[in-house]
Amino acid sequence: MTNRGFTINERGQLNRFAIEPKVYVNQTPRTGFTEYAEKLNGRLAMIGFVSLIALEVFTGHGLIGWLTSL
Repeated sequence: MTNRGFTINERGQLNRFAIEPKVYVNQTPRTGFTEYAEKLNGRLAMIGFVSLIALEVFTGHGLIGWLTSL
């Protein structure tokens, strides 16, 4: 009967108050040297490395040469 927005207790009384959601707490830390932080750092490093290679292919210069020609 919890899908209708009310419940009936063991004495047959109707509870018309809001049903409390189950609380979920994630216990894994999201800061410091965690697996999540290391994966994110690795992915961002790969994106930066591929971007530098693409810059060199398209412009014909490396990063330092491209920055000095601006």
